[in-house]
Amino acid sequence: MNVSLFLHVLGVVVWVGGMFFAYMALRPVAASVLEPPQRLTLWAGVFGKFFPWVWASVALILLTGLHMLALVGGMAAPHYAMAMLALGVLMMLIFAQVFFIPYKKLKRAVGEQNWKAGGAALAQIRMLIGINLSLGLLTIAVMFLGRALAP
Repeated sequence: MNVSLFLHVLGVVVWVGGMFFAYMALRPVAASVLEPPQRLTLWAGVFGKFFPWVWASVALILLTGLHMLALVGGMAAPHYAMAMLALGVLMMLIFAQVFFIPYKKLKRAVGEQNWKAGGAALAQIRMLIGINLSLGLLTIAVMFLGRALAP
């Protein structure tokens, strides 16, 4: 169980920490100092490096989470664990949407130097990552509060 928990937390740190950095630090600086062509090119490159790590984190979080749920009783697991599962799956679905729809549009727009379309795609990505970051932080709170309040 300790190895699964370590790998699970590692995946969460990479994913949620990466979203926090991108949303709270990189985004405002990039928006204030770069013109759209450079900013959109930067984001396409950043996401190109970050998203493979997110895919690995998603797989790691899902596999280790299911493993730990099985060890503590499967569907009879504590309510907070089931809430974490639901929130995590929702986050994974939102990430898949980001990856397959607006990120694909962003890459195409940057390649075609269509900055208006790229800006629209980036705005959609920003909104969805903001939602996912909020859900990730909520999931962490559910875990700690759930464990503290569990009988």
